[in-house]
This record gives sequence, C-alpha cells and structure tokens, in this order.
Amino acid sequence: TRRCLCISIIALLALGVVGAVIGFAVTFGLPPPTPGQSVIFFCNQTGFLCDDRVTCLSASRICNRIRECVNGEDEQEKLCNDLPSNLPGYLIFRCSNPVYWIYADKKCNGANDCGDCSDEKGTCNCPPCGTQWWSCTSVFFEYCTCIPRALCGDRIQHCSDWSDEYACNR
Repeated sequence: TRRCLCISIIALLALGVVGAVIGFAVTFGLPPPTPGQSVIFFCNQTGFLCDDRVTCLSASRICNRIRECVNGEDEQEKLCNDLPSNLPGYLIFRCSNPVYWIYADKKCNGANDCGDCSDEKGTCNCPPCGTQWWSCTSVFFEYCTCIPRALCGDRIQHCSDWSDEYACNR
C-alpha cells in the first residue's frame, strides 16, 4: 500500500542520515579533547578543564604540585616544566615588567601581585572600596586601589597622598 511505502521510505532516509553521520565520524574522526582546554561557558576564561570534562580548576591551581585532576593532567611535565612558557596564554598575565608574570585568576583581585600594580590597572573593573576599605589614588606595597581601614592612622604611609593618615579614620 501507499502508506507502507511512505513509511518505509522515511525510515530508510532516517537510517541513511544516521549512517552518513556515523560514516563521517569514523572517516574524519572526532577531535580528541585537549587537556586543560578552556571552556568559557563552564570554566570561566581563566579556568583549566580537566580531562573528565567536569572538574574546573582556577589558573593558580595548575602546576602547584598538587594533583587535582583525576588523571593528574594539571601537573603534567609538558605543561609545568617551563613556566610560564608551556602554559596556554589564557592562564597567565604578563606584568608591566615582562620578566614577571602571574596566573590570570590573580589579575584584578585587588592585591598587588605583580609588585607594580600593573595587574590591577587597565581593563580591571574594580569594585568600589567597601566600608572596611579606604580608596587611594596610588598605594604602595601590598594593595593597589584600596587599603584596609585598619591601616588608617597608623603613622605609616600607605597612600601616596598620605590620605590614609590625614583623611581616613578607622
């Protein structure tokens, strides 16, 4: 009958499409997962995705001598033996002084990880200082844009304009 013929043709076409997809996959192969590739949607822009495709490590947890991925790919010798050269570019940030670098997840964290605050300038959308912090135009030592209010009035200059000693109160 005509109805059986139509159903048979549709079923054969569906099988043909499935066969073509399988044939394509076998012929050209599926690309193997790249160890530690960044998956922006699940693992942030500075994350390291383990081979299990579930575990996401922040950049600073790579090559820290602690195996955190099931297969240990976060500590592979080919990745960790020449830091930062062997790390993917999205895992590192180069400081103003090109000799220095930090892990990308340390950029824009409010701390002076580079030593010259270059990791806290430029594209950082730093949140405003909270109530326990004092905003400075330029800060020396550990902090870049805010210092803890506990440092105000301690007779030590933390802000270049001395505002931490004369304008800020605990």
